Amino acid sequence: MIQVRSYAKINWSLRVTGKRADGFHDLETVFQLISLHDTLTFTESDRLAVTCDDLTIPTDDRNLVVKAARALGVDRVAIHIEKRIPSGGGLGGGSSNAAATLMTLSKIFSLREPLEPIALELGSDVPFFLAGGTAYATGRGEVITPVPEAPELPLLLVLPKERVSTAEAFRSLRRFSPPLGIEAYRDMSHFTNDFEEPVFARFPQLRAWKEKLYALGARWAAMSGSGSTIVGAFAGVSSRDAARSAFPDVRTETAAVLRGATRA
Repeated sequence: MIQVRSYAKINWSLRVTGKRADGFHDLETVFQLISLHDTLTFTESDRLAVTCDDLTIPTDDRNLVVKAARALGVDRVAIHIEKRIPSGGGLGGGSSNAAATLMTLSKIFSLREPLEPIALELGSDVPFFLAGGTAYATGRGEVITPVPEAPELPLLLVLPKERVSTAEAFRSLRRFSPPLGIEAYRDMSHFTNDFEEPVFARFPQLRAWKEKLYALGARWAAMSGSGSTIVGAFAGVSSRDAARSAFPDVRTETAAVLRGATRA
């Protein structure tokens, strides 16, 4: 039996710069791996079987873990997913699970096949989870450039019941943003998320929570990915924990920035 942690991500910034001929969108984003994680357990089996402690998560061919195992040609393993990363929260849980599966099965079965092309076939976020750390990304999100590590700011994640599908979020966009280039992201004033405008129009409470995080002392606050998680970064643990107490009626999680080469 092998257990691995499958870490979530946030986006410090996310700009959608255009639509591609292949139907995907071009992005400019800064990814950050964080300590919130699912746990994947791999055991020997005579067939491929995926289970999950969250019964709302499909465990058939719709699950990226199943797709990752099949893409590697592995059909003799049982994989159990213990979920903490909410689905549809903009934290990349499914993509992280897929990357963790690719890396773990590749080691277990001594596979030599390059993982990056498979990761991209599974999803635009999956290649980042093979790299981890802090990264500037363009293309669909797969052109990864490591950048200086983010400060170790304690994070507070506000996790609403509302969920936003990625496809729905892209359909709601009304404009594209010009790319700024990697150098611009040395300055947090350039951090933005193009999905906030349409998602906040649909769910005004999310905008209120972002504003509340700033009022409670966050140095930075934003929606992660295509939503719906709202993230605040604080100067210290005490101010972060004090802010958490101001959200008694909604699920919250504390997390840390993961530095170095930590991966899914």
